Amino acid sequence: MRVDSVDKNEGSEEAVGLMNHQHVLLFVFLVGVVTGLRSLTGPAVTSWAAHLGWLSLIGTPMHFMASIITVTIFTLLAVVELVADQLPSTPARTAPVGLSARVVMGGLCGATVGVAGGELIALGIVVGILGAIVGTYGGYFARTRSVKALGVPDVVIAVIEDIVAVGGGLLALSRF
Repeated sequence: MRVDSVDKNEGSEEAVGLMNHQHVLLFVFLVGVVTGLRSLTGPAVTSWAAHLGWLSLIGTPMHFMASIITVTIFTLLAVVELVADQLPSTPARTAPVGLSARVVMGGLCGATVGVAGGELIALGIVVGILGAIVGTYGGYFARTRSVKALGVPDVVIAVIEDIVAVGGGLLALSRF
């Protein structure tokens, strides 16, 4: 049975186990934040969540996110991104190309998680993009300020940020 066809009224038999609107949007926003931290980690953890059945996408336009091909592509790209982020030649995430990638991927992840929670694709896209923007700038300021405040090499904070992005994304979506 599709989520959009169930009776979501509190106390109804079909509503048991369904998240409410605010919870779904919180998870959409969180996956957007993860995408803002690492543009390809968000899609990788989202596709893994769909593939593992944490997100139900059957009968939705986002069902392709659960395929092993999508999981493999996003996982490989995310690993490359985690390595490339450590290079000094990597441009800032707030540069137009990096920010654009985060916005697009945040929208993709937001649509996927939103649809899995019974929301409209458009709402998922918008909230995912907002989360990606918050994650992009929040992550940038947290990283640059932490490096200065702690006096440690950038790579130390970058690795911590990687762990937060991957772990936070998987933790959040495993609770969906």
